[in-house]
Amino acid sequence: MLDYMLLTSSSLPPQPCLNNSPLVHMLSSIRRNDLILIGLTALVAALVAAPTIRWLANEWWSNDYYSHGVLVPLISAFFAWRIWPRIERRPSNLGLILLSAALAGYLIALFQRAYFLAALSIIPMLGGMVWYLWGSRALRQLAFPLGFLIFMIPLPFIEASSLPMALFTGRLSTQVMQALGMDIIVNGAAVTLPNVNLVVGAQCSGLRSIVAMSTLVAIFAYLVDGPWFVRALLVLAAIPIAILGNIMRVSTLLWVADRWGVDAAFTYYHNYSGILFFLFAFLCLILLARLLGSRNLRSDIL
Repeated sequence: MLDYMLLTSSSLPPQPCLNNSPLVHMLSSIRRNDLILIGLTALVAALVAAPTIRWLANEWWSNDYYSHGVLVPLISAFFAWRIWPRIERRPSNLGLILLSAALAGYLIALFQRAYFLAALSIIPMLGGMVWYLWGSRALRQLAFPLGFLIFMIPLPFIEASSLPMALFTGRLSTQVMQALGMDIIVNGAAVTLPNVNLVVGAQCSGLRSIVAMSTLVAIFAYLVDGPWFVRALLVLAAIPIAILGNIMRVSTLLWVADRWGVDAAFTYYHNYSGILFFLFAFLCLILLARLLGSRNLRSDIL
């Protein structure tokens, strides 16, 4: 009887290994197909976006206000990489609507050589791809890495606003020093001190600090742990704090020029004071975040 039982059990067909099951093969095939689809989509997108990417690269190289732009896609890719393990794949054909509309807008802007608008269209194009391939929840999860890309695109009005902003900064700075008792006269862009005459140039606008500060504060607001309205308040506070810091910098520059002369002001103080006041402004934002109750950084991203 024992021999019969052993013979019977040994004659049973072997159970298939899990790694050889049709389900595993199907899942592996789906992953490979996804990779092929993503690769082909990325290749086509790169070819279509090549003229705009060349324009962006040239702007990053030649535009002093956006020399940081080359870092923005890398930072977005890092945040997307950190979020990626939590994304669930639920494709939606609705993403094709956004992708098609954005692609049409991109091609129209590219045909008109409106590279700024073409660059902006790349962001909803990427959003449409995410929505189509992974679903609406994935699009919400990747909203910041996608939206952050706007900081790589040079805004056309920034350079045009530099001179009016410089005149505004110069007027307020001279008023501050007049209130402190300095003998100083301002007439348009001309500033007259007892020992020297100066001209307020575009470099005094502080727009570089504003653009850089806005980019850093967007990262900081995303990483800080707290309610959304606190993060929004931090982003909104970046611009007035940067403007105030630049007014303080120009005011002290005038004081140094009046006290120790133009060489001391523009050879030494002008070159290094910008970094100090930029750090001061960023420390003010960190203090504001702590006052609003956001004291820790998010552990799910870092």
